[in-house]
Formats: sequence, structure tokens, C-alpha cells
Amino acid sequence: MKSEDFDYNLPKNLIAVYPKDKRDESRLLVLNKEKKSVAHKIFYNLTDYLVPGDLLILNNTKVIPAKLPGIREGKDAELLLTSRINSKEWKVLITKPKPDSLISFQDGLMGRLIKNSLSEWVVIFNTDADEYIQHYGKMPLPPYIERDSEEKDKETYQTIYAKKDGAIAAPTAGLHFTKELMDDIRDQCVDIKFITLHIGIGTFRPVKTEKIEDHIMHQEYVEISEDTSSAVNFARKSSRRVIAVGTTVVRALESAVDEEGIINPYSDFTDLFIYPPYVYKIVDAMITNFHLPRSTLLMLVSAFCGKDMLFKSYNTAIKENYRFLSYGDSMFIY
Repeated sequence: MKSEDFDYNLPKNLIAVYPKDKRDESRLLVLNKEKKSVAHKIFYNLTDYLVPGDLLILNNTKVIPAKLPGIREGKDAELLLTSRINSKEWKVLITKPKPDSLISFQDGLMGRLIKNSLSEWVVIFNTDADEYIQHYGKMPLPPYIERDSEEKDKETYQTIYAKKDGAIAAPTAGLHFTKELMDDIRDQCVDIKFITLHIGIGTFRPVKTEKIEDHIMHQEYVEISEDTSSAVNFARKSSRRVIAVGTTVVRALESAVDEEGIINPYSDFTDLFIYPPYVYKIVDAMITNFHLPRSTLLMLVSAFCGKDMLFKSYNTAIKENYRFLSYGDSMFIY
């Protein structure tokens, strides 16, 4: 398939710049694959589509405040921390990097840029930087939001169940959940489990190759516990639905399944690229936001419900003025 087959016109005014005041009051487009029907709901109506015995799986990665403003050669410079090596060293992205250049930060923190053996840029701080990053770092909002991050983004650009530091982007399908909604879901005898997938910078990169199969997928670190893998295997054996909250959960689960359809505990990197005509092995339903044109995320969802059906739903969402992308509205596809 060609990448241009996954293009569409996204009106800029539909890109959400701020989230809804209350997380679970975002809109929810419900897509029934079998009936090929669309319903327009509010996110808290999700409970109407869940049944006892369903297994809901969420990503508990935690976004780090990965943007660090500093000064290099008398001019403003900003690091984007992409991967922690240790408390003094991080892989980074920076505009116009220079080997051995020094960047100064507040409170005497200094960083020196080097290239590692893989030609990746690394900053080496002059002291442990973990506490500094948490205090002075800014949330790494996606570039399409086109505004500087604000202090409140440290709360709103984070799921309420975020636990494990390591992501530089939020698992945005999970941003709609509130404690009250999760309590309501549990009260319905729906089981909730977690995986961890630390989202990297590649999630924002469009597919630029003509043929999508030529695209090189970015790697992201995944952890699936014995508890979660056992719950998934039990649900599959019991003909209960496995519902993935977000494309990151989809990639994690589909990366960990073996040839017999069994999920095993998993602690490794994945570069799984899901696109049509991929056959899903684990996921029965998914919650997901609306994605960028030509993105790997759009292709993943297309493989789940069919490209034509997905694009009809997107066209409907555009006509109905749904809010798109990270801080936008969502879909439930089953």
C-alpha cells in the first residue's frame, strides 16, 4: 500500500490546543465494525458499551518533563531528552548540535554534547540531573499543538494512572479517564490491567516512504507483567473481550503474542509496525484518539476496522467538528 492512501485533509481549527476542562466529557465516536454504524456519545458513556468480564488494558507510562531550556554560546538552546541512560546521561535532540559544545542551565547545571557509537546525540551533565529535570523541565507537547507548554500541562498531559517514568509523549487515549469513571468501570465487573510502553519521538513522525512497508518503525520499550499476561490469556480462553486503551497498548500486546496466540511476560523493545492487512491476534476492541494523516497510528487503526470504514468515520468526525489529536476527542471501535 502507498502512504498517500492514508492522507486526508485535517482542518487546522480542529486540532485541539487545550484539553477539555473535565477529562471524561470529551466526545466519543462509537464505531461498530459489524454493523458499520457510528454513534456520537460523550466519553463517560463508554460504560454503556462495556460488559461484565471485559478486560480493559491501559498504558501506565509517565511522561517526563523532557524539554530543558538552556544557553549555548550566549543563545537560547533547548534540549529534548529522548532516552535516559543514567542520572547524568541522556540521549537528546537539539537544533544544530555541535560535538563537545556546552550548554548551561539554571542552578549551575552544565551539559556537554557528544555523539555515541550509534551516531546518536548524548548530553553528559556535570551532576545527577533527575531532580533538576522534574523541577525545571517542561512537558514535551506535540509540535502540532503550536504553543509553549504551561505548568498545568504537567497534570493535563498525563494520565491519572501514570506510574513509570520514561515517555516523551502521553498515551493520549488514556487522557479521558477520571478516577470516577474507572471506579464505575470496575463496578461493572470489568477487569483493568496495565502494560508499560514508553512512547518515543517516532510517534509523531509521518510515513514518508512511497510504500508503507518501506518505512522503518521506531523502537519503544515495553513491559508486560505476569499478572497482565495471565489476565489476557484467561480472557482469550474465556471468550471475553480484550479492549486496548490506545495504540500503544495494541502494539505492546501484539508484540508479545506467540505463534499459539499466548501472551507471555515481556520486557524488551518493539518495532512492530501494524498496517493493513495485518490480522489482529489479541485485541478485540480499542479506544483511540483521532490521528495525523499518513501516521503509523492511523495505519494501525485502519488495519483494525478497515481503511474505508475508518476514513468514513473521520469524515463524519470532521463534519461534526470533533477535536483531533492528543488533546482531542476519541473513538471506541468494536
